[in-house]
Amino acid sequence: MTRLLTVTLLTYIWLTLASKKPGTKYKLSEEYVGEEFLDLFEFEAIADPTHGRVEYVNSEVAWDEGMVVAEPDSFLLRPDSKSVLSSRGPGRKSFRLKSRHQYGAGTVMIFNIRHMPEGCGTWPAVWTVGMPWPQMGEIDILEGVNDEGPNHVTLHTSHSLYPLQTQGCDMPNNRLQTGQSTKDTCGIGFLGTDYVGCGVKVGASNSYGPAFNRNGGGWYAMERTESFIKVWFWARSSDDTPSGVLESSLWIDTNKWGPPTAYFPSNRYCDLNAKFGLHNIVINLTFCGDWAGNTYRQSGCPSTCIDYVNKNPSAFKKAYFDFHSLRVYDGGRKAFKHNH
Repeated sequence: MTRLLTVTLLTYIWLTLASKKPGTKYKLSEEYVGEEFLDLFEFEAIADPTHGRVEYVNSEVAWDEGMVVAEPDSFLLRPDSKSVLSSRGPGRKSFRLKSRHQYGAGTVMIFNIRHMPEGCGTWPAVWTVGMPWPQMGEIDILEGVNDEGPNHVTLHTSHSLYPLQTQGCDMPNNRLQTGQSTKDTCGIGFLGTDYVGCGVKVGASNSYGPAFNRNGGGWYAMERTESFIKVWFWARSSDDTPSGVLESSLWIDTNKWGPPTAYFPSNRYCDLNAKFGLHNIVINLTFCGDWAGNTYRQSGCPSTCIDYVNKNPSAFKKAYFDFHSLRVYDGGRKAFKHNH
């Protein structure tokens, strides 16, 4: 009896210690509220790699045309919603922002978002990415097209046949998460035949698009360690939102947040340390393109995607992001690289 009790006690202690994985407590390292987003992000006036009907503008154009509004408690990004476009001219003016800092394992990001772009033809995203892509990985925190909710959280990695890559990246079928896995293979096809990635469908219908906006938005948090990548979503009206997410806190403990919405563990079929490098945060809005354009008809949207985007500027008055804040927490693993 004593031996059984001892074994049971030791087992309990082992399980308790095992569950207290390093890196669950994090200290606030960076905080950006409203206009302070401009301290972290810069505009990228580049050609759209997803072939959208878009013209990404620089900061000067964005300010001149009222596409950015920065206030003490609000940072708003919106596309051109006034111009009818020529079919032979450039796409609709929009925004693509990239963080000046890079982040790796041992970080938590909390995005407080009041409003996200909505409308037919839209393809908004909040994500992180490393270069070269896809060898250094991509984490899509908030992304979708044509108002088709709910949100899907997705990883993209390289195929095993890419240079310097020794394996692909596959996730286990059963994982502790509240979302539903839609695909377990994260790798991009070597010949560019599969860009889907390994996705998790968020259970909450108000995690994306018009439903997200009607509810006043919510919080998305992403934790990245050497052992896993986790993403949580809490709607604005949720009673389960942790206090350290609701309000700015010097310390947070992700162990107290409950099961994540999406969980991607490092495993024998996917070494996260090999597949994910230092990442920049990217916030962008494109139109049509490889995803929104290809699924436009089945979304029940009118006309064709390109014609709709060209001829209906007023349809994009609600296609804006409104961020209250972004907080970044450091697990003490030198996870940041500040580029100036």
